[in-house]
Formats: sequence, structure tokens, C-alpha cells
Amino acid sequence: MLEKHIEQKMVQVVHQIGGLAPKFISTGWAGVPDRLVLLPGGRLAFVEVKAPGKALRPLQVKRKGQLEALGFRVYVIDRPEQIGGVLDEICSP
Repeated sequence: MLEKHIEQKMVQVVHQIGGLAPKFISTGWAGVPDRLVLLPGGRLAFVEVKAPGKALRPLQVKRKGQLEALGFRVYVIDRPEQIGGVLDEICSP
């Protein structure tokens, strides 16, 4: 399965539960996660979507750590089966 198919499925599921999943493009700050996931109740997380079995690049690992150090949730999804669990975690306090 291609990365773009996993990403499209995640965006579709986020919309179905009343959220938004805009593409996160940060000019001048490479390595940021692919998507912001904004869910009802003020829930926010960053999501990096990868092709099955693909690992984060070193710069992506660094950005993930920086965001997590600030208290943000950052997830990596490389299989469609992970989507529901990740969204459940984002919704939890």
C-alpha cells in the first residue's frame, strides 16, 4: 500500500468523526510531520504517514522529539489498521 493511500484514509476517517486533518507545510522548517489532526474538544496531534515498514528520516526523528518535548503528541502511521487506535489516543485525555 502506498503512503498516499494511508494518508487519504486517515483524512477520511478524521472527517467522519468531525475533525480536520490539514496538510502541515512549514516553509523553512523541514522534517515536520505530514498532518495536523484537529478533533472536537480541542484535541490536537501531529501525524507523520509513512509507507508500510518505512522508518522516519533522522531529521524527522529530531522534529518529532522537539514537538514532544513541547508537550505535543506526535504519531507515526504506516498501516491503515493503526488509524483508529491513533485517533482514539488523540481523543483521550
